[in-house]
Amino acid sequence: MEGYIQNIKICNEGDTTTIEANAYRSQAKSEKPHDLDPTRHHCQHCDKSFTTSGYLKIHQRVHTGDNLPSCDQCGAAFTLQSNLKKHQRIHTEEKPYSCDQCGAAFTRQSTLKIHQRIHTGEKPYSCDQCGTAFTQQSTLKIHQRIHTGEKPYSCDQCGTTFSTSGHLKSHRRVHTGEKPYSCEQCGQTFTQSSSLKSHQRVHTGEKPYWCEQCGETFSKSSSLKRHQRVHTGEKPYWCEQCGKTFSLSGHLKRHQPIVNIYYCCLQKRKPFFCIYTFVYPFFLEKATFFIAKFQDP
Repeated sequence: MEGYIQNIKICNEGDTTTIEANAYRSQAKSEKPHDLDPTRHHCQHCDKSFTTSGYLKIHQRVHTGDNLPSCDQCGAAFTLQSNLKKHQRIHTEEKPYSCDQCGAAFTRQSTLKIHQRIHTGEKPYSCDQCGTAFTQQSTLKIHQRIHTGEKPYSCDQCGTTFSTSGHLKSHRRVHTGEKPYSCEQCGQTFTQSSSLKSHQRVHTGEKPYWCEQCGETFSKSSSLKRHQRVHTGEKPYWCEQCGKTFSLSGHLKRHQPIVNIYYCCLQKRKPFFCIYTFVYPFFLEKATFFIAKFQDP
């Protein structure tokens, strides 16, 4: 039986509007071994407990694999028949729930309900740290990791951690070299769909981001953000050695080798640098000048 359980694909997905699934989930409760409620029915395989033996019996199918309703298309198994029915819409492409505002169709009523918040503007889930509101609880959970610093997804190649599984998936392409998104116009490929979308504006000439101060338009939001510093005077990049600030990271990067060499010379230390560090010949000439000026006779 254990081998059967290991090989079977068990899915616990459900729909919050389904009475059967809703009742089942509402009865489930996780309890610590030292905090067991004697009035509830406890699972011997995990820490969940239920108010009735019937709900416990349904739950135990997850562990035993007995009498699980399964999909005849892909073999996925479910604890509830209603969940199997919803799953099968993936194969049949049936979408019985449609939005009366825009006509978008969905396989589940719960997904339609979430979608309708786009039209109503409803955002029932808010962050208790900063007040930002969201249409979905799952999105709030991901957002809260900004405050907690939690990064539960890690790369098995380099150990880099991420707050979302999507970011990890995109990062892995750095190692695999996979670029699944390609431009139909020029054939250039990208690791992320967002990068492709941004690139396509080169061909279409679309510039959806505009400056409220001067009206200048940009194809990327990052370009607009950099431009706005012209108006605000913001210089978020600063040199740790001399304290000079810059509006662009590129300007700081060009500045740092010069300052490093200057301070090395002042301290009578031999500066080490590569000529390829300098983007423009002018900066290389300036670095050479500092070395000659402070060099011991």
